[in-house]
Amino acid sequence: MGPLPLKEKLQALQCHFTWNFEIRDKVDAAHTLQTLALRTAHTHYQNQATLLAMQAYLCHLQGQYEDALQSLREAEEILLRDHPENFPRQVLVIYGNYAWIYYLLAHYDLVELYLDKVRKICSSLKSRSPYAAQIPEIHAQKGWSLLAAGFRNGGEATKCFQMALREDEANGEFLAGLAIAVFASWTHSPKSVFWEAAKQKLSAIVHEQQQNYEAKVYLAKILKKTDRQQAEALLEDVVQNSLDPEVLRHAGKFFLSEFPQQAIAILQRAIALNPNYHLLHYNLGVCYKKQLEEAKSGRREEILAAAIEAFKKAVQKDPVSVFSKLALAEMYGENAPHHQEEIYRNLMSEMPSLSKRCQQAVSLHWGDFLFYKQKSLWKAAQTYRAGFAIPDNNLERQQLKKRLEEVAGEFQQSSQATEAEAIHEFIHQNETPQYMGRATGGSNRAGDWRRRENV
Repeated sequence: MGPLPLKEKLQALQCHFTWNFEIRDKVDAAHTLQTLALRTAHTHYQNQATLLAMQAYLCHLQGQYEDALQSLREAEEILLRDHPENFPRQVLVIYGNYAWIYYLLAHYDLVELYLDKVRKICSSLKSRSPYAAQIPEIHAQKGWSLLAAGFRNGGEATKCFQMALREDEANGEFLAGLAIAVFASWTHSPKSVFWEAAKQKLSAIVHEQQQNYEAKVYLAKILKKTDRQQAEALLEDVVQNSLDPEVLRHAGKFFLSEFPQQAIAILQRAIALNPNYHLLHYNLGVCYKKQLEEAKSGRREEILAAAIEAFKKAVQKDPVSVFSKLALAEMYGENAPHHQEEIYRNLMSEMPSLSKRCQQAVSLHWGDFLFYKQKSLWKAAQTYRAGFAIPDNNLERQQLKKRLEEVAGEFQQSSQATEAEAIHEFIHQNETPQYMGRATGGSNRAGDWRRRENV
């Protein structure tokens, strides 16, 4: 049978290929693959098979089809080991992923094989649809996958775990997923209702699941301002016992602003567990940068050298990491502005291939170099304007607005009122809802490749 008749069946499946993920680009996919690999390698998760199935989907986005199939094989083996009694209910998503991958590889006989497997399971579950089943296991697997794709999906993941818990209200995995999803919602919308819900649900999970170090590090973040003693006690347990470098990275970031030396020690332990994870080196460099801000003259060169080394390693481990390159350039700027300028010029030449956020960040840093170091007001204004014209409303865009206002003030002071007014008008035009709607137009979902970094 040719590909066309299969398409409707494939689109009816419940799997990573039909769920509406916000995997924005290949860099986003690569970063998520990296964190998934860390979790499956260093920590036993009840949802490990789901993470491997998600890994398969991300590998397909990278064009790595054999790796994708291998991830699905591993996921099947884990389900057979951990869920022998309800294997058919657990494996539907994996079979759906198999069907899609074989469809993309034009192996239509194998597509039919896995569609038939799905159909038989759905029939045994008395499902209304031959290729989908509304069961808690699938709701939870979608929830975990949404969280793996990014905490910006916390709201959607929360709904998934709530649906799963309607039919299995005491399931520890579903309860943990709901707690983390609510925390994720709070990180992107810090409302008191999310804070209270996350605190209550994470506290319950930590009490019931003593080795859930991910929940502990999130609860510590929730309690940071209201119960510092309890937060630090939770992190002490995490640092002593967790083997997940990503969880330890979050623990290190907790101490970064106030106790960078403590953060450094935690990050160094995480690096010992996985020296190839670029964000560990990036965050280590940020710690040294923090120390540099407060260092006395005698230690400045030593700390600066450590910061440069950390950011260089971050770039070596992930050569496409724009934020690592920007941080390295900033450190070079202390003593070697020619190296700083070289990095900026290289990044400017790569601008068309960068994400909207990365373009804004490069415009901000290059503009600062022109404005503060080269005292080139006109070139700085031009660079800031180019970055601010990009409509994605990230932190970098807010900073670009402030810089433009500062440049306008400089023009005003030098009796160039026309140029100052032009900048203010430019800001106004680029902040109107009509402009934002025209510039943003379209979905930011899977298939709309927009490069982002999660640092």
